[in-house]
Amino acid sequence: MFDRLEDILRRYEDITMELNNPDVISDQNRFRALMKEQKSLDSLVECYREYKKCKETIEESLALLEEESDPEMKEMLKEELADAKNMIPSYEEKLKILLLPKDPNDDKNVIVEIRAGVGGDEAALFAADMYRVYTRYAERQNWRVETMSVEDIGIGGIKAVSFMIKGTGAYSRLKFESGVHRVQRIPATESGGRIHTSAITVAIMPEVEDVEVEIDMNDCKFDVFRASGNGGQCVNTTDSAVRLTHFPTGIVISCQDEKSQQQNKAKALKVLRAKLYEMEQARKHEDAAELRRSQVGSGDRSEKIRTYNFHQGRVTDHRINLTLYKIDQIMDGDIDELIDSLIAADQAEKLSTMEN
Repeated sequence: MFDRLEDILRRYEDITMELNNPDVISDQNRFRALMKEQKSLDSLVECYREYKKCKETIEESLALLEEESDPEMKEMLKEELADAKNMIPSYEEKLKILLLPKDPNDDKNVIVEIRAGVGGDEAALFAADMYRVYTRYAERQNWRVETMSVEDIGIGGIKAVSFMIKGTGAYSRLKFESGVHRVQRIPATESGGRIHTSAITVAIMPEVEDVEVEIDMNDCKFDVFRASGNGGQCVNTTDSAVRLTHFPTGIVISCQDEKSQQQNKAKALKVLRAKLYEMEQARKHEDAAELRRSQVGSGDRSEKIRTYNFHQGRVTDHRINLTLYKIDQIMDGDIDELIDSLIAADQAEKLSTMEN
């Protein structure tokens, strides 16, 4: 591990030198690539440098203790030595986590799809609630949300919604949200006070560049229609909405949020790329059985991952057996504790796999 860390440190120092080279500065593509690489190594290098400082403190303190005769100085050196020794295990654990293979999609924007499942109108109302959860969470992270398409049911519920969240690290924070989210509560329309169980599906897909997924436009059909619902001047007045059909997969995508056909067409293609990429990743996961053994779960949309029980005020994530009694805060977008726990569980599982 430490040989690898030394190699990474040397690479980091080489990058720093290159970034000060006028020839590199004038080559913007090269400069951006180096800046991105340097940023990806920042946390690891900083942690390793702190670890090395601790090791140096231990060596220096031990050497000085042998030479020092003053009792007060010896006591001070012993305290420094003890502090440094106590910090070493935490730095080593952090370094192991930072050295884990990084998901290449972690820094990407995400495309989110929420669909009402079993439960009729109540499922659609919960889909609207979860749409708010993720948009509120994005606001807390200073990320930008762009809605692509919404199918509402007229009573405040949403049959389906797709939207993009733009922000560094969005995928790394939200990727474990994919799956079936179940809600248990008394619907507003329930006069007898009975608790109903409904469900929605959430899909989190990384935004994919053109070069990562090629689309044969001969496999696509675009239909245009008049947008409906809330929107700008062009909604309900021009045929600006776009429906994209991909023949090989049967995927159908509608986008109506933008004012022009071209903008909606571009957004529909983004969603299609993300879906095709997700399908390819799922196929690879099927081919590599060990990737499905993660404690956190596969991210499959058919997997029940979480229950929101309003009567008991609790949210339970079934993948890591975590229950939080703070449903009001969670429904207001305060989901960091859930996300941090899932990331920690995933890291622990990967560390265990590496050690075995």
